[in-house]
Amino acid sequence: ERFIVEVEPGKPASDGGPSIGPVYRSVFAKDGFPKPTPGIDSCWDIFRCAVEKYPNNRMLGRREIESGKPGRYMWETYREVYEVVLKVGNSIRSCGLEKGGRCGIYGANSREWIVSMEACNAHGLYCVPLYDTLGAGAVEFIICHAEVEIAFVEDKKISELLKAFPGAGKYLTTIISFGEVTSRQKEEFEGFEVAIYSWNEFLSL
Repeated sequence: ERFIVEVEPGKPASDGGPSIGPVYRSVFAKDGFPKPTPGIDSCWDIFRCAVEKYPNNRMLGRREIESGKPGRYMWETYREVYEVVLKVGNSIRSCGLEKGGRCGIYGANSREWIVSMEACNAHGLYCVPLYDTLGAGAVEFIICHAEVEIAFVEDKKISELLKAFPGAGKYLTTIISFGEVTSRQKEEFEGFEVAIYSWNEFLSL
């Protein structure tokens, strides 16, 4: 079964220009792109409507580690994830971020990554991915270039984020770990006048 249709034939090379291949579209858009669904105007609307329509369906899953080996999946429903997203969003706003603010996310794909992103979507915040594939200097550059004020960070990336200081401290005021925070990490970031919270601490703000 084919899911694409040709809507325009290819064209041979002419006047020294290259040839052009045919144009294809999804079978669902062969006669033009379908109209947007009423009420779906943003990424947040997509998630919100999914929660309304499928509240008890499984959304995010993670595997338990049993004796060092991956075990069974533990699932959260759309409704359960939605409730956490609301808490994270409220905590972000309690830190002073307004619509249009910039929130960084630094780490591998995870439940917390998705929740943080959806919280940004809920409040009209720009979600800025932070990555260090080009070295620690790249993290500092992104934070300063995008003027990131809050960053959600995977536990094992916190030490890497520290390398972006003092430069990143010009904009970054708050850090949230995907997991726990050590007393030493708190002291190190407090030296730059940056607040750092564990995931559970942040949810309680």
